[in-house]
Amino acid sequence: MPHPRAGVRFVMISYIVGFSVAGASSGAEAGLGYEDTPIIPGTPWHVHDGLRPQPRIVKPADSFSLLAPPPADATVLFDGRDMSQWESLDGLAPSWKVADGALEVIPANGQHHLRTKQHFPDFQLHVEFAEPIAVKGKGQYRGNSGILINGMYEVQILDSYDNPTYPDGQAGALYGQTPPLVNASKPPGAWQTYDIIFESPRWDSAATLIKRASVTVIHNGVVVQNHREFIGSTDGINGIPHKALGAYHQPHAPEVIIELQEHKNPVRFRNIWIRPLGAYDQPAP
Repeated sequence: MPHPRAGVRFVMISYIVGFSVAGASSGAEAGLGYEDTPIIPGTPWHVHDGLRPQPRIVKPADSFSLLAPPPADATVLFDGRDMSQWESLDGLAPSWKVADGALEVIPANGQHHLRTKQHFPDFQLHVEFAEPIAVKGKGQYRGNSGILINGMYEVQILDSYDNPTYPDGQAGALYGQTPPLVNASKPPGAWQTYDIIFESPRWDSAATLIKRASVTVIHNGVVVQNHREFIGSTDGINGIPHKALGAYHQPHAPEVIIELQEHKNPVRFRNIWIRPLGAYDQPAP
């Protein structure tokens, strides 16, 4: 039985041969990804594999949860006025500013992420973001940021509107692990929404992992991750080398921090709030 990638390679080669005169390109030809990286468990694909199938494009509605007000039990993390709920990850002056009701990255030397001062248990997170309207760069160099959970699990932010890249690195991906089910990105400059439901991993008293971290991501009203498990820390953060396969190295508490990634791109954020999921059959306080 041929390897699952064999058919993909045949299609890609045929595409290049048949359309090279017209200047068409493929993931392999354009150098969208890598083939010298580890295989992702349960798949035939490498980490950041440029030959992995590109998610189909779904045009989202103009508005889904844009400017959604926070529920009564939510903690407002950013209301358009100040960064009082945040601190710099590395203790240096944060390379961020508040302008026109938005929290904006100021590209700097190094990556100065912002993180919440509070820790949160399993949660529902609402984030609105806008990519730079002026398109600069391509692939991973275009509107790159991310929602980092506990410095370990990343939901990728990228300008993925007409911007090919390796599928596990596009908007809505669990970075380096799982591409989004579909590409629901809006054009550069448009405000977009992530509604993220996250459950922390759990370990038993012997420090044995008994439940992986999982996440549901709704991008602009479209489900792009459906209760998907993280195979471990995503690569490029928390000491995991870029293009490496992550793992659950040590236990951590269910309560986690939220980080906004500074990746040298002037991405903007607004209307950020978070609320605990709670548990079933709990008495009212």
